[in-house]
Amino acid sequence: MKRLIAPWMVMLQAMILACGLALTGAASAADGLVQASSFKADGKLAAQRRVPILVVFTTPGCHYCERVKNEYLIPMHQDPAYRKRAIIREVTVGATTPLTDFDGTVTTEGAFAAAHKIFMTPTVKVLTPQGADTGEAIVGMLTPDYYFGYLEAAIDEGGRKVRGK
Repeated sequence: MKRLIAPWMVMLQAMILACGLALTGAASAADGLVQASSFKADGKLAAQRRVPILVVFTTPGCHYCERVKNEYLIPMHQDPAYRKRAIIREVTVGATTPLTDFDGTVTTEGAFAAAHKIFMTPTVKVLTPQGADTGEAIVGMLTPDYYFGYLEAAIDEGGRKVRGK
């Protein structure tokens, strides 16, 4: 009798563990940045809100990318005031993950990054709802003491261009 119960117990434990891991993954995704999947949809939302789209281009294992995300962009993304100022998305350079471009073309994250001439990470670009640059890209980490100011200025400039001011 014990031999019949043991496989079911192992299976039940595995199911419980899998559910727990799935919930943990969902929680951590909610705590991080949103990976870009459809700039066409994001563009429509940005046009409705009259805000720019801030895109951070990252690569796996990039220490500076993680620092920019954790110290600046994730807190901005979680702050309701910034949600009213910009839509923040992440694109992984070199990734083959499907992505819908602003014009509805299906591409990949890597191809999107290449089309935007991303050669160093992290790179932050602020775009209009139609996908045009609103100013100069922020390339690299730059000076940490001033990085928040660079992001603020880029978002402000993007907001002015989107609202036509």
